[in-house]
Amino acid sequence: MAKKTNTIQIARATLRMEAEALMQLAERIDRSFDVVCQMILKSKGRLVITGIGKSANIAQKLVATFNSTGQPAIFMHAADAIHGDLGNVQKEDMVLCISKSGDSPEIKVLVPLVKSLGNPLIGMAANATSFLGLNSDYLLHTPIDREACPHNLAPTTSTTAQLAMGDALAMALMQSRGFTAQDFARYHPGGALGKKLYLRVGDLVQSGIKPLVKSSAPIKDVIAEISQKRLGAAAVVDKNKLVGVITDGDIRRMLERKNMDINLLKASDIMNKKPKTIDFEELAVQGFQWMEKYSITQLVVTQNGKYAGIVHLHDILKEGIF
Repeated sequence: MAKKTNTIQIARATLRMEAEALMQLAERIDRSFDVVCQMILKSKGRLVITGIGKSANIAQKLVATFNSTGQPAIFMHAADAIHGDLGNVQKEDMVLCISKSGDSPEIKVLVPLVKSLGNPLIGMAANATSFLGLNSDYLLHTPIDREACPHNLAPTTSTTAQLAMGDALAMALMQSRGFTAQDFARYHPGGALGKKLYLRVGDLVQSGIKPLVKSSAPIKDVIAEISQKRLGAAAVVDKNKLVGVITDGDIRRMLERKNMDINLLKASDIMNKKPKTIDFEELAVQGFQWMEKYSITQLVVTQNGKYAGIVHLHDILKEGIF
C-alpha cells in the first residue's frame, strides 16, 4: 500500500523552492549577461543550442522561443553532435551549450570540437568551475542550492533555472531589437494567438452585406433590411454620409412603447445618432474590447470615413480568438 502523503504541502514546497532559486538567480545577473546579449545581437549567424538529457529538452523549448521572438536558432543534441550533427554549425553561428553539471562525458567531448571550429561558445551551467564553465567563451551561470527532488537527484530546480535564464536572454534580445507585436504576428500566423495579432475588422466585414437604410425609410423597411442581412443592425446613410444606426434592440424598444403608430415612424425617429464606429484597419481584438466596454454586440465599420459595413460580436467569436 502506498504511503499516504500530503500532496498539497509537497506541491507548495516544490514551487517555493523553485521560486526562491529564480529570485536568487535574478540577483546574480551581472555584466557577463549583457556581454552575451551584445555578442548575439552583432552576430550574423544562428544560435545553435545543445544539451544532453533534461537539458536537451530545455534547449528544444528555448529554440522555439528564440525563433518566435526574432533570433534564428536551431537545436543540436549533444550526443548526436559528436556523431555527425556538428556539421549543422555554420561559420557565423554561435553555440549555446546547456548542462547542469557541465562535466557530462558528451559535453567534455563536444566542447573542444566546437572550439576547434572557431565558433563562439556560450555555456550555461550550475557549476562555474566545471569543464563547460571553464572552457566556455562566455558563461551564463545558473547555480542552485539543491533540486526540488527529495533525493536531490531529479532535475527540477536546475531545469527551471535554465529555462528562466533562456527566457531572460530571449526577452532581452527581443526588446533590444525593438521586436514589435506586428513582428511577432508574422511568426505566429496560425491559431488564436496569430489571429489576435493580425486579424482586422475589415477581414470580418462580409463582402456585399452592408445593411443600410435612408433616414426617411419607413420602419417596416428598416425591419426588413435588418432581418434580411442578419447582422442585427442597419446603418442609416444619407448622401453617402453615416448619420446613425438602428439595432434590433432599438426595434424592440420601439415596439414596447404604448400608443404609437409604427406606420408613421421613419428610421430617423428611432436611430442612434451617435453610433459606435471602428475603422476598417483596426484589429478585431480591439473591436471585441470596445463591444465589451460599451455592452453592445455590433460596431459600424468605416473606411476612409465612409460606411463599410457592420461587424457583429459573433463574427469575432467564431474566429476562435477568445
